[in-house]
Amino acid sequence: MAEADVRRTIEAVWRIESARLIAGAARLVRDVGLAEDLAQEALLAALEEWPESGVPENPGAWLMATAKHRGIDRLRRADVHQRKIEEIGHRAQLAETAEPDPDDPFDDDLLRLVFTACHPLLSTDARVALTLRLLCGLTTKEIARAYLMSESTVAQRISRAKRTLSAARVPFEVPGRGELRERLASVLEVIYLIFNEGYSPTSGDNLVRPELLEEAMRLGRVLAELLPREAEVHGLVALMELQASRTRARVSASGDQVPLLEQDRSRWDWLLVGRGLAALERAYATGGPIGPYTLQAAIAACHSRARVAEDTDWERIVALYDGLAQLAPSPVVELNRAVAVGMARGAQEALEIVERLREDPRLGAYHLLPTVRGDLLEKLGRPAEAAAEFERAALLTANTRQRKALLERAATCRA
Repeated sequence: MAEADVRRTIEAVWRIESARLIAGAARLVRDVGLAEDLAQEALLAALEEWPESGVPENPGAWLMATAKHRGIDRLRRADVHQRKIEEIGHRAQLAETAEPDPDDPFDDDLLRLVFTACHPLLSTDARVALTLRLLCGLTTKEIARAYLMSESTVAQRISRAKRTLSAARVPFEVPGRGELRERLASVLEVIYLIFNEGYSPTSGDNLVRPELLEEAMRLGRVLAELLPREAEVHGLVALMELQASRTRARVSASGDQVPLLEQDRSRWDWLLVGRGLAALERAYATGGPIGPYTLQAAIAACHSRARVAEDTDWERIVALYDGLAQLAPSPVVELNRAVAVGMARGAQEALEIVERLREDPRLGAYHLLPTVRGDLLEKLGRPAEAAAEFERAALLTANTRQRKALLERAATCRA
């Protein structure tokens, strides 16, 4: 095999195996930062050796063995107490020979890594960056490009997160069933934050960042396989796949955003719609408590089941938002509920809800509040007020495409 082909093979193997490689090393050394270093050393060894010796029959196992051997060597060089070395060596031997317990869904290194990278001890930004790095295998440069940050900022954030975990001696383990729900909420939040930044970027020139959408959905599917009895995991997968199914129809040929009700639904990805609806059924079938992601997925399903916008069951959507507002009250949920009320019962009733929300300081810099208010005012025949709202919304968004669309709407109202 030519050297270029070997390098491409190594890159593909790394994308597939890196998360499990880091997870396996972390189980051995109990330090996420050191585990990533060992995984990188194994990658460098592959780059040096495989072009000459050829790609091994099981490249993932080769990388794992190399990382573990280097981990034991590193600990010996660090002058660790002999008993500790023997303990780790014994643990490595057990890890290579022991079969995973099929009756224990939590006996999985990758699941341990998920909960470690998304530990609530870290800030939200740190959890997102560390997850993209360790679980998605993205380079610092790729993360920086996706979030429009400098590489140094991302590198510092990741390094600080690893130091924090190491200093706090965060155990490399899945939380016990007693605290699983609380910790799982942190994991799901990180995955959905990554998805949202892909679905509706907060800044830049793009309306969609497909690489973040794909990584978030991949993480969600992996988590659903690891925790098949958790309703909210399936609910999040359903929500992401149903929303992602509209990606092609959300952007026009000229690169402008197309509102949901104006989208050509024949351009929706109906395979993703089917997968999303199936994931939603699995969420209900678990018999577990229904949470906010499952309710949001049910709302998305109402849109997906309507082959034309006029067939949308807006009263059901309002009812689902009522349930969501009770379960997870927030001004953003109430704003979305106002939109549904406007479609089901008229713009005036919806405007009354929005007027109350204008008093909430948490929405002071949220560009969708004046956007929704402007839309309702336009429907009520108050174009001058609507134009002012669209202009205000344009000032609040950092996404250039969204800003352009809002200013065009303002101009249309003024005309």
